[in-house]
Amino acid sequence: MRILVVEDEVKIAQAVKRGLELKGFAVDAVHDSDTGFSHAVDPDYDAIVLDRMLPGSMDGVQLCQKLRNEKTSTPILMLTARGTIGDRVEGLNSGADDYLIKPFSFDELTARVRALLRRPPVQVGTALKVADLTLDTSRYEVSRSNKPIKLSHKEFNLLEYLMHHPNQVITKDMIINHVWDQDADILPNTIEVYIGYLRNKIDRPFPKSKPLLHTIRGFGYKLSAD
Repeated sequence: MRILVVEDEVKIAQAVKRGLELKGFAVDAVHDSDTGFSHAVDPDYDAIVLDRMLPGSMDGVQLCQKLRNEKTSTPILMLTARGTIGDRVEGLNSGADDYLIKPFSFDELTARVRALLRRPPVQVGTALKVADLTLDTSRYEVSRSNKPIKLSHKEFNLLEYLMHHPNQVITKDMIINHVWDQDADILPNTIEVYIGYLRNKIDRPFPKSKPLLHTIRGFGYKLSAD
């Protein structure tokens, strides 16, 4: 899943970026409201971590309002050092989905981002399920038919993205845009390699179960029990 961090304090932005990347996210970081807006309207972002106090033509609240006025529905977690009830109400009323006060625990930040990414009905609690395949977003555990499956960070991130979009055809460009950050130099055959890695772990070891990861020739891939 791909996250945009809009934070003017470069050290904080880089710390958040590195921390989220260690959790398997693809992360881009920018440092002012105008650059933030130009990035945030990109539908390839799955969530936005937005600082309230920003340089540029807007602060974080105004940026959030502008995004919602532009019909950008990407989940937004607002960060701020201002923690009064009025400040929180203003942030949430601007269109933010959640609000986190600085200084914050990185574990809490990650948990809140994960919560924003969860969408019913494919998710129950912190688990995504497709047929007998389960991915737990909080424990970073994957299993099929109750048998644990070990994945690398990038394999986990790719599978999580596919499981958020079951029964949908996902193109290579969509995978590149959501699973790798914008600075990554990724070729289309890299996606084929990682799809192969996933097949070797979630399908081939389970010959008694139906394959879940399908190649749609000329279009992309689909995770489906059908």
